[in-house]
This record gives sequence, structure tokens and C-alpha cells, in this order.
Amino acid sequence: MASFYRLHNQIKHYEWGSPDFIPDFLGAENRERKPWAEMWMGTHPGAPSQVETCGKLTELAEITGGLLPFLFKLLSAGKPLSIQAHPNLNQAQEGFRRENEAGLELDDPKRNYKDPNHKPEILCALVPFTVMAGFRKHEKIYNFFLDFLLIAPSLKDVIFPLLLAFERGSHKKFFNALLSLSKNDLEEIGAILPEIGTELPATIISREQWKLMCKFAAQYPRDPAILSPLYLNLFTLEPGQAIFVPAGVLHAYISGFGAELMAASDNVLRGGLTPKHVDIPELMNILDFSPFMPEIISAPPSQSWFRYPCPCTDFSLFAMNGDGSEKNFPEDGPAICIVTEGELRVNGETFKKGESFFITGQGGAPLCFDGHYSLFAASGA
Repeated sequence: MASFYRLHNQIKHYEWGSPDFIPDFLGAENRERKPWAEMWMGTHPGAPSQVETCGKLTELAEITGGLLPFLFKLLSAGKPLSIQAHPNLNQAQEGFRRENEAGLELDDPKRNYKDPNHKPEILCALVPFTVMAGFRKHEKIYNFFLDFLLIAPSLKDVIFPLLLAFERGSHKKFFNALLSLSKNDLEEIGAILPEIGTELPATIISREQWKLMCKFAAQYPRDPAILSPLYLNLFTLEPGQAIFVPAGVLHAYISGFGAELMAASDNVLRGGLTPKHVDIPELMNILDFSPFMPEIISAPPSQSWFRYPCPCTDFSLFAMNGDGSEKNFPEDGPAICIVTEGELRVNGETFKKGESFFITGQGGAPLCFDGHYSLFAASGA
């Protein structure tokens, strides 16, 4: 029979994290009201999980015999995360080699590539989760910026070059022109949004888009990403819905709480909405400028075991629900499970909401699950 181990996981306190979502989910106190941004589950050296063996805490990698090919997280966005994209495998290997040869330390804030791995990812909402992901279609972006010009005609000298770049070229030329706006141009954009306020005239730009641009302008007044709701798809995932974000897709997680599963990498190329290092030439090098709207994947509520489909060989994300009857854990490979509702009993041991555990590869009889519960399970593909 496969073995299982209760996990002790590390929290990342990034400034964009919510002080409530993760503590509430784990039943933990946060008296200092610190931002709890992520909880990492896995063997990634950046924050490896630990297990209890022989009365002591041991890194999970010692149990698995090496690093797992995936990193599983709880992600809690109290503020928008940076606009970003992740490299494909060849880009990651080349970038990691190049920065090593340049003598950049792994903890250097100017480092883009912390490992030689790609980072495709899937995000599944636990509460409503607002996301921007993928470039809108050419006509949609053009019309939004044309409408923005009608609302703010004083910006004609700033917006006309962006429209012209689209007329003469492509998404790439448009995005390059946007990122090349001067400091004065960006200050004009950041100043005009709060002046206009939220009471819009008749416009194709939605109230949600406009409010988000005003919010970005207040936080990052000289950032070209203020206008990102006009050129990136904007939508909200409902609990249980998920999206897969491939390499090269520009995206930003705006607000919400969910489970995120990715290849075991921490490679991020940022494009705005952040005080951290932004490397525009390298971002342009790895971006896919094709219009892309992620498919929203919904788990059937009546299904006791559901695999979220995604084109990735590094990981699989599953949802499992228990109705009080005994069920065998159906996956063969090593897996990490986290209970999201109710109580789960695994071979006599109880796991409550927020508790997680690692399952070794199945051998002989499978593990028996029972109870009334919901959980997510992450495994290799």
C-alpha cells in the first residue's frame, strides 16, 4: 500500500497578498495583519514542504528521492499581481545559462531566470477570482483605444501613435509602442483617469475596465500597464473554474483566492504593475503576441473525481469529492492533496480543511478515502 505523510508548508508574505484568505482557510491567526500571498506545497528549493518522520521534520525531497516536477500553491491576491509571462523550456534553459555566465547570483533582484525550467500553470478558483490573461483580438483592442480617445481627447498625441502602430502592424508593434511611451505621456494618462472619474459616458469600455484602470493609476501612476484592461482579456472565475496559462501568455491575477499548479519553476518576466525588476527587452523576447483567450474549465458538480484538462506533461490537477462512502484514491503516481471543505479520513487518519498530505507512488492496495470532503490533488501528468 502507498504511504502518506502530513505536510508542513511555508508561507510567502509578498506585499500583494491578502491578510485574510489563507489564514481563514487554514484556521490560523494573523494578528499582525501581514499579507499572506502564497503557500507552497512541494519540493521546490525556494520553500520546500516538510514531513514528520521519526519524530522530526524532514524535507519532502528526502521522502520523494528528489525534486517533484510540479509546484502546488495556494494563491491569495489582495492586490493585483504584476503583469507577467513565463518562458518556454528552451527560453528558460538559454536564459538561465546566459545569466549564470554573466555572474548574476540567484538572489540578484535583476535576475529573470532562477532555474532552467519552463512554467506553464493552471489556476483554479476557491472564491471568485478576477484575472487578466491573453491579448484581445486586433479589432477589439483598436476599438477600445479609439473609444478611450473619445473619452479623453486631450490624450490624442499619446493615443494616436498606438492606433497607428496597430494600423501599420501587429500586436507586437502596438505593445512595443505602448511600452515606449515617455514618462510625460504616462503621467498624462495617470492624471486623466481620476479626473474623469467613474461616471462614464456611453462607451464600449465597461465600468469594470475603467475602475480597474483608475485603480492601477492610483497605485502605479507612471506605468504603461495602467491601460492593460483595454488590451488583455478580463474575466472572473467562479469557484471550481480553472484556466490554463501556457508559456508566453501575458497575464495578471487581480484579486481572489485559489489553488495554482505549475511546473517546478520560479521564472517570471514582468511587464508592469510592480516595484520589482522589469526587463522589457527580455519580456518582448519570450512573449506570444497571438490573440489568446484561455478556456474556462468547469468541474462537473456531480462528478466525484475530475481531471482539469491541460496540455502539459509536468502536472495534472484533480478535484475529488466525498459523499460519506469509501473511495480509493485513483492515481498511481506521487501526489499532493489539500482538503478544501469538510473532513477526510485516510486509512484512519483525519485531515481537515486546509490540511495537506503527500502520497507516495501506489504499490499494492490503493489508499482508502472516506468522509464528506472536497479536495484538490496535484500529481505528475
